[in-house]
Amino acid sequence: MTSSLRFRAAVVSIVLFAAFLGIWHLATRPTAATTTMSPEYAKLMGLTATQGKSAMPGPSDVGAKLWEHLRQPFYDNGPNDKGLGIQLGYSIARVGLGYLLAVIVAIPLGFLIGMSPLISRAIDPFIQILKPISPLAWMPLALYTIKDSSISAIFVIFICSVWPMLLNTAFGVAAVRKEWINVARTLEVGTVRRAFTVILPAAAPTILTGMRISIGIAWLVIVAAEMLVGGTGIGYFVWNEWNNLSITNVIIAILMIGIVGMLLDQILARFTRMVTFPE
Repeated sequence: MTSSLRFRAAVVSIVLFAAFLGIWHLATRPTAATTTMSPEYAKLMGLTATQGKSAMPGPSDVGAKLWEHLRQPFYDNGPNDKGLGIQLGYSIARVGLGYLLAVIVAIPLGFLIGMSPLISRAIDPFIQILKPISPLAWMPLALYTIKDSSISAIFVIFICSVWPMLLNTAFGVAAVRKEWINVARTLEVGTVRRAFTVILPAAAPTILTGMRISIGIAWLVIVAAEMLVGGTGIGYFVWNEWNNLSITNVIIAILMIGIVGMLLDQILARFTRMVTFPE
């Protein structure tokens, strides 16, 4: 039954994708040459517009350019001309470092908040003030104090990743059934051992859910951060290609951002399923 549903869903997805490509192709197919176009606009858009071809690339154009990128993903011809693999590698490395720092801070602190009502009440005002601040609002301060654009981007990833993990960890730990904790106390299980053998397994699905939300936000923010700091990364690649009016490369970058984001989410979703247990 499940495999049948999965097969039918895959067929529907393929049909929808084919319909999308068909509509895209029809919307960008060449028309009659334009003779009344503004000279300034024609100069901006180039020969493709003046000859009646849409300025928006079609699916075949994007496919051909994507194949070109995939054939040489790691070429390096200077600061403004690097392969797509290199740009994605820089972005993933920044997200990985900022995310790892957030895990190191958020999980233990969330555990402490979840286990101690006193600490929870004491830290809650700070969390409520800092949580709504946009991660990019920290960028000017980070650039001024850290004086390194790449590390500043990692700091922004840390800031945006820490809150969902912290709050989900605290909620998951606080929501562990009191009966389980009382049984552990009755058996004279120490606090540290109780935290690792009773609370952590019970709270793991909620903690992983927070980590999954955080990685999604981190991947969203890195694109915007790299547009600001420049240099390298998929966000800078998008901005650089927009300045070059290469809409084809912009579409390819958007596609790659979506695929990498989906893979990161699916990895953590698999971990979440591994630690989820039926009661």
